[in-house]
Amino acid sequence: MIDKNVVKKLVDEWLEGKEYFLVDIQLSPDSRIVVEIDHADGVWIEDCVELSKYIEEHLSRDEEDYELEVGSAGLGQPFKVPQQYVNFIGKEVEVLDKDGRKVKGILKSVDGNDFVVSVNEKVQVEGKKRPVKMDVDHEYKMDEVKYTKYIISFK
Repeated sequence: MIDKNVVKKLVDEWLEGKEYFLVDIQLSPDSRIVVEIDHADGVWIEDCVELSKYIEEHLSRDEEDYELEVGSAGLGQPFKVPQQYVNFIGKEVEVLDKDGRKVKGILKSVDGNDFVVSVNEKVQVEGKKRPVKMDVDHEYKMDEVKYTKYIISFK
């Protein structure tokens, strides 16, 4: 079976000096390799082809046959690495927290493992009879949420 570390090393070599970043590498028992990359401005198919060829040039099909798929991290799929959070600052995201609560709001900031989502919600204000809609910041830790994903909007 092909070693995941070997594939990661090849991907890292290809990524060096480029603005792309690695999102995920998956290896299945039937020798299927799936590599996901991303970029702040999106992923070009030509770059996926180039990375695919680079990996194929450095792996021997004589030693082991494999299936290789190189693509971009799917838009609307849960974030897997911190750089994806950074790329979507200022955009609307959905967060499912560890307690099963789902919120939608604007990804306001990212600091290491922490991120803040500003949610427009009803808040009871002292002196007012009815709740008032206000932006409320919710703080999360990336490794403590079930998922965070970009909300695709066609407005």
